[in-house]
Amino acid sequence: MQPSSTGAPARPGASTPSSPPSETDLRHRPGDRAFRRANLALFAAGVATFVLLYSTQGLLPILSADLDLTPGQAAWTASAATLGLALALLPASALSDRYGRTTVMTASTVAASGIALLLPLAPNLTTLVVLRAVQGAALAGLPATAMAYLAEEIHPSALASAMGLYVAGNSIGGMGGRLVSGWAAAAWGWRWGLAVSAALALLAALVFRLLIPRARNFRPAPVDARALARTVGTHLRNPLLLRLYALGMLFMAVFGAVYNTVGYRLTSAPFNLPQSLAASIFVVYLVGTASSASAGRLTARLGRRGTLYVAIGTTAAGLLLSLAGSLAAALLGLVLITAGFFAGHATASSAVGRTATHGRAQASALYLITYYLGNSLGGTLGADAYHSSGWDGAAAVGLVAMTLAAGITLYATHRAHHAHHARHATA
Repeated sequence: MQPSSTGAPARPGASTPSSPPSETDLRHRPGDRAFRRANLALFAAGVATFVLLYSTQGLLPILSADLDLTPGQAAWTASAATLGLALALLPASALSDRYGRTTVMTASTVAASGIALLLPLAPNLTTLVVLRAVQGAALAGLPATAMAYLAEEIHPSALASAMGLYVAGNSIGGMGGRLVSGWAAAAWGWRWGLAVSAALALLAALVFRLLIPRARNFRPAPVDARALARTVGTHLRNPLLLRLYALGMLFMAVFGAVYNTVGYRLTSAPFNLPQSLAASIFVVYLVGTASSASAGRLTARLGRRGTLYVAIGTTAAGLLLSLAGSLAAALLGLVLITAGFFAGHATASSAVGRTATHGRAQASALYLITYYLGNSLGGTLGADAYHSSGWDGAAAVGLVAMTLAAGITLYATHRAHHAHHARHATA
């Protein structure tokens, strides 16, 4: 996750194209055949991307058993993909400015799906991890480009619904990748789990390629590396943006730590659930849909920091509840962790676009980079902690992350109050 469910398009080195005059506006509108095709194509692309990105997370316990791996070693098959994606986001978005949105999205989905066909043939962990890192880098072309394509090709009156459908594809792909690979692996082994994920992703990639309308409003733009570096440097010197990036990383670290290890916990004593049932736990991911939607309403009532406090508290409460020995407490804890994560991520990521006064695409790209780095870091640390200390260790990683997130938010609150009193004192 995306769980990646929010984030603006990353378009380094290029300015936003001006809107066409209304009488020659070529952007697709509701009711147009091309509008329906574009929506379905991007939905399919989102499914393909996130099926592949999280395909190994649902079968980590089976990988450990079959290849004699510790949870930390097996977790690298998930962390390597998000790490590769994070490192390739800015280059991929730059390529889309030069060579076109549909070209980069097509190349991304086809290349990543092709690599997926090689994963079931991996002879050892090292080969599997390397292939996953390359696959993650190949996948970067979709999240770095899709929203830019929609903004350029879809009429503003329908842009929100089009982006909502794309995000829905991300969510369904993220959940479906975990479920499908987990169920198939429980029945036939991890190699078949990856093969089924590859087949599903290939089908979605084919649907995308057949449906995606030709771009009519894209204009190639040379990438100015110096301008890009200046913009990125400005964002990295903005204290508020740095806090938002850190919050995204910390929330995603919790998510990675929990979801990389929950399968191990559920299939071990005292629960001893069968792998097929443990894989079904990823249905809880749907909680994030409602949580993300409610974050905006909550922000309107409590403000950004108030919503972050609620998200941090909900996540921490879920982690503490999950420490109880009953299955009901463990599952309820997972629901709270998921709800808190998505609320925090939605709040922080949406604030990035409002905070950046220029170079919003690059600001959002930097957020996504730190977000996916948090997934890689938290997923690996959480799996190592689980191996040494059981679920208590994985939960401790999450609690440390939420303590740091609370500290950052408290610091921001203190600065805001100090600035408020200073303005009144000089008035």
